[in-house]
Amino acid sequence: MQDWKSQLNLAQAAAQQGQFQLCLNTCQGILNAHSANAEAVLTVGAMLSSAGLLSSARRCISHVCTLTPNDVRPLLELATIASAEGNHAESYRLYSVLLARLPDNPVVRRNLLTSLEYHPAVSEAERLQQARVWGEWAILRAGGMRPRPVLKLDVSRPLRVGYLSADFCQHTVGLFVKDVIARHHADRVITYAYSAGRVNDWVTAAIRNSSQFRDVAAMDDAVLAAQIRQDGIDVLVDLSGHTGGSRLTVFAHRPAPVQLSWLGYFATTGLPVIDAVLLDDWHALAGTEAQFVEPIVRLPQGRFCYVPVPFAPDEVAPPAFEKNGFITFGCFNNTAKLNENVIALWARILTPVPSSRLILKWRTFQDEALRASIHQAFASHGVEPERIELRGASFHADLLKEYADIDIALDPFPFTGGLTSCEALWMGVPVVTWPQAQVVSRQTYAFLSALGLAELAASSADEYVTIACGLAGDAARLKDLRSGMRDRMRASPLCDVDGFTAILENTYRAIATQIAD
Repeated sequence: MQDWKSQLNLAQAAAQQGQFQLCLNTCQGILNAHSANAEAVLTVGAMLSSAGLLSSARRCISHVCTLTPNDVRPLLELATIASAEGNHAESYRLYSVLLARLPDNPVVRRNLLTSLEYHPAVSEAERLQQARVWGEWAILRAGGMRPRPVLKLDVSRPLRVGYLSADFCQHTVGLFVKDVIARHHADRVITYAYSAGRVNDWVTAAIRNSSQFRDVAAMDDAVLAAQIRQDGIDVLVDLSGHTGGSRLTVFAHRPAPVQLSWLGYFATTGLPVIDAVLLDDWHALAGTEAQFVEPIVRLPQGRFCYVPVPFAPDEVAPPAFEKNGFITFGCFNNTAKLNENVIALWARILTPVPSSRLILKWRTFQDEALRASIHQAFASHGVEPERIELRGASFHADLLKEYADIDIALDPFPFTGGLTSCEALWMGVPVVTWPQAQVVSRQTYAFLSALGLAELAASSADEYVTIACGLAGDAARLKDLRSGMRDRMRASPLCDVDGFTAILENTYRAIATQIAD
């Protein structure tokens, strides 16, 4: 291994341990010694970006642009950085440039589609059109539209169900799906997990132990499609959509008779050979079909179920306002979900609540420039910087403990919380949300509805402020919500894994039967 690669491994390990200054110092040593090596500088920049050190990453990437002006890879990294900063107009511009230059690049195409879900100024019509274009490209890339494989159902045999994802690890998808896979009844479903990711951890081990596990990261689409056919899969379920590591292009090869989209994506795939997307009435209002290429099948108890991680604190902490003497709002979501509309609305909440504070937490708050820009954005709305606390990365177990510092969680929009909202609720923190037209804007609303707390969902910006400020002024309600939230969750459909899995199995069988007929 080249010396700079060894040093980079040390820098990455330092970042993973929270030793960010050591990470930066090690990276600077690489850059000093290899400043003319575009590959080294680009790789360092990508690692710094993934660690949340955006300004340092941008300096590296900009230097690569001077070293290799015709290399498009730096533009891809710059688009990722812009998205992490909430600068979605710039991210979209860069992806559009990349698409024009690399029209057959799967990463560029999928990143563009995912970025549109964060961008508040993009219309539903444009999202749908871009997805349709992707679907046409994927079919063409697979050699054209292929016939559906013959489906031979027999009520006496279990369905062979394959789940395909790059996120069978301690990732939102892995955490949501691992218990469902484990609860499948062997007499109803034989489960295959096709893992396209590179991370192996305790979640991976759990999924490996409860399925026929296939490591398919090194397989190309044709080889993977052949493996799926060889396994005799009846129902193939995509859990990634257009997110990182996606293998959605495999579905264009039509390796299974029934092909579904579920869990890991929040919009249309654009692929006409997907037989259904699994949503629910809370995520998909009447008319949502207009946003999708695929038919929508609504699961009656919700499209997610939640099981807390085993290292979650056993007890819910007392309300933060009791020790602080003031209300603390909070949001632990990805900074890509923050935009000027979100910040303006949150400022409207902080302003009338005396002495209130807001805690924001994500790994990108390691970056000083981003911290300064967030403080400046709130200051432009009259909120002093000292009222906004920005926290960087921590281990998952420590993050959960930090909900003890928050009284009320504020959901961003249009891209709302998923696992983040479930974890806030599990830690006794009510979440105020504003569901809109996009499916991804309705995730927290779906969770709250399953818990009987739909009154925490606003129908307008003004109502969002009213709900949040009303909660802030009602100490008794906050105490009651905090102390009773776990029992409420345990008794709800959101945490009924056995019931959810049974419904999912029935849904698979019903769709397969309809197709076989």
